[in-house]
Amino acid sequence: MAMQFYASPEQVQRDRSEYARKGIARGRSAVVLTYEGGVLLVAENLTSLRKISELYDRIGFAAVGRYNEFESLRRAGVRMADLNGLAYDRRDVTGRALANAYTQTLGAIFSETQKPYEVEICVAQVGASPESDELYRITYDGSVQDEPGFMAMGGSAEAISTVLKSRHDVAADLPSALALAVEGLASVGGENGTPRTLGASQLEVAVLDRNRKGRTFRRIAGAALTTLLEGGKDEPEKEIGEAGDVAPPAPAEDKPTVSAASVDLEGKPPADKAEPADGTNGDGS
Repeated sequence: MAMQFYASPEQVQRDRSEYARKGIARGRSAVVLTYEGGVLLVAENLTSLRKISELYDRIGFAAVGRYNEFESLRRAGVRMADLNGLAYDRRDVTGRALANAYTQTLGAIFSETQKPYEVEICVAQVGASPESDELYRITYDGSVQDEPGFMAMGGSAEAISTVLKSRHDVAADLPSALALAVEGLASVGGENGTPRTLGASQLEVAVLDRNRKGRTFRRIAGAALTTLLEGGKDEPEKEIGEAGDVAPPAPAEDKPTVSAASVDLEGKPPADKAEPADGTNGDGS
């Protein structure tokens, strides 16, 4: 008769925690911090896959770890936010409610399934002032923490947090806040402990703009990001009319929703215009 091995629940939990932490540590880090104009989200990212996204009007999402796992969580959060905003009121959708939902989901996965998620996520909500901003850290086991003003995620989170803690200022402007975030990310991973140099092509940057109405999430990339990294001002692109004033935006394509969920549908043809899968004209010909 084969010998049956026994592992205590405590040992199983320790093994799962170690497995998840190792998976998260293999990825690149991300930083979220508040500043005078809103909430800044910065991730070291060499690919076109997004680590930073919008969840709802004033709520953003950042994650590190296994992409397919935190992407499924992001999509679930977008759907939940849209449904609650439609059923009740857009003001009833809060970062705290989404953080609680993520906590329950990750906690159940960690305790009930064979493999835990190798993810660490942040739910950020911008308020009317820096003091009312909310940052929530949700870890692989469903633990949630309310972070005061800044947070770092990933395998080198402690070292990056040390840099952020020494110089974080809620009254800083966007170029200063971005410089601090990049300095924190660049302080780890270099040869013999030396700081690295991170350029615009190695970063994914977005803000929750406190001064915008409605949807506050805005990505910063390309020339605008390069200008900010060089200490320049943040100047969102505007469409200028013939008289020199700001022209009204061009009509948007028909989308089923005007929210973060519509981003997932970009590039897909409407259902009534989609081509049949078999390559026919739809009438059998």
